[in-house]
Amino acid sequence: MDAPTTTSADNGTSGGGGGWFTPRKDPTTAPDDDARTPDRTAEGRRPAAIRPVGRPGTVPEGPADGTSAPPGSTPGSVSTGGPEQEREAPDPISTPARHAAQHAPSPMVSSLAGATSPGPAPTALTPAPFASTLAPPATAAAEQHVSAQRHAPSSTEEAAPAPAEEGSPDALLIRRAMAEVGPVADKVTSYFYALLFVRHPDLRSLFPAAMDTQRDRLLRALLTAAEHIDNKEVLVDYLQNLGRGHRKYGTRAEHYPAVGECLIGALSKYAAGVWNAEMEAAWVRAYTTISQVMIDAAAADELRAPAWWYAEIVTHDLRTPDVAVVTVRPDQPYPFLAGQYTSVETPWWPRIWRHYSFASAPRSDGLLSFHVKAVPAGWVSNALVHRARPGDIIRLGPPAGSMTVDHTTDSGLLCLGGGTGIAPIKALVEDVAEHGDRRPVEVFYGARTDHDLYDIDTMLRLQQSHPWLSVRAIIDQQANQQLPDAIRAYGPWNEFDAYLSGPPGMIRSGMNALRDVGIPSDRIRHDSVEELVAAGS
Repeated sequence: MDAPTTTSADNGTSGGGGGWFTPRKDPTTAPDDDARTPDRTAEGRRPAAIRPVGRPGTVPEGPADGTSAPPGSTPGSVSTGGPEQEREAPDPISTPARHAAQHAPSPMVSSLAGATSPGPAPTALTPAPFASTLAPPATAAAEQHVSAQRHAPSSTEEAAPAPAEEGSPDALLIRRAMAEVGPVADKVTSYFYALLFVRHPDLRSLFPAAMDTQRDRLLRALLTAAEHIDNKEVLVDYLQNLGRGHRKYGTRAEHYPAVGECLIGALSKYAAGVWNAEMEAAWVRAYTTISQVMIDAAAADELRAPAWWYAEIVTHDLRTPDVAVVTVRPDQPYPFLAGQYTSVETPWWPRIWRHYSFASAPRSDGLLSFHVKAVPAGWVSNALVHRARPGDIIRLGPPAGSMTVDHTTDSGLLCLGGGTGIAPIKALVEDVAEHGDRRPVEVFYGARTDHDLYDIDTMLRLQQSHPWLSVRAIIDQQANQQLPDAIRAYGPWNEFDAYLSGPPGMIRSGMNALRDVGIPSDRIRHDSVEELVAAGS
């Protein structure tokens, strides 16, 4: 379940800390050590009731078929681009405060909650796997510590003082808690869900029947957002995408305090060595900010778009034994931009959503295409490749992602697509062509074997039609150089914006190669690597 998000409502406290949480008394009993018996803690450490704020409005209805999907997909990505592999996004949470004075909104909360995102974020906010998200960020102080071990100062040499970690007071407290629970991340996750389902059994139906594919997604999204609480420019766009995306789950505003109550219960239990009222207040303020941005984005989106779309499969083209091009007709207009992606739910696996990129620019006939590769144990991908047929009905979430073309500049496009990651790259090429631009577009199509170049004919036909387009196939098993090496062999790329889409390993190596050839990070757009890793099921 990704962070529940729904109608919003502002009663005058939007963006502030007041009104969300009520003070609680110190626990009268110590939390139980057994994460499997959260009910024993419910009376002793359980935070007081948490009240959501927001504008009174219509609560989004649940899916018409009676199923509601697990809040857990996202991405929205902030600077993203290759959800051709199954991917599901997570979400945020809420928390209680110890003293009334802690409810006063901090400047950080007010500025972030009141911010609006002018468009796609220029950089990526990358949700990391739970364990790594909880790990303390690398800092200059940490690097100096390692250096000191390698070279201890002599008696006549003074050791330079370690620079203080940067960040707002709340951010530092949040990171401290995350560092504390990092080594026991799996226990935190288990205890969190145990608390949630014991205290709020009605929320269980919002999650997939099998939690093995869900696990840490809910906490991961929240913790990622909390860790980046000082990065207003990127965080707002990330949270707004989450808020819009979670409408399809049929969640309600009251789910926020329920989840937050359990988050605090889990964090306070496993970060007991450092947990105090000040740290709890920092988490309260952070989540107040996070949740309000999401709720407001969902409310705004509700005025102009449905929570989900039904779409009928009209063609199913099996290109290889494990790759299919699936084309669907939405039941109503579906606006999106080339390079974006959406979440897909099949009738065979209710409440299981995976992300796939659009394989073309918007079409006049309104049809949408996706390239799907069946991955091992991939419930949705295998269903779409091996089970789906024309006439079947699937559900689509809203479009998301900022791996789109900036048509206000004439910079060239350097596009790297690996495997089914060629889908959004093809869409970007079509988008440039439709805008009449004659800017140079260089496409590197990477694959392990000839067999994996299932869409090379389409790309070569586009190259024949557009002299500004160059397509190069890089096959691992036939070439002396892999995709990152090929990038270095061509160029220069200083006048290009870069786009990456494909397997996580390719994105990581591609990012390094692009930076090596001088392309700054803010001109590189790609899908969040860790989200792709988590979506392999």
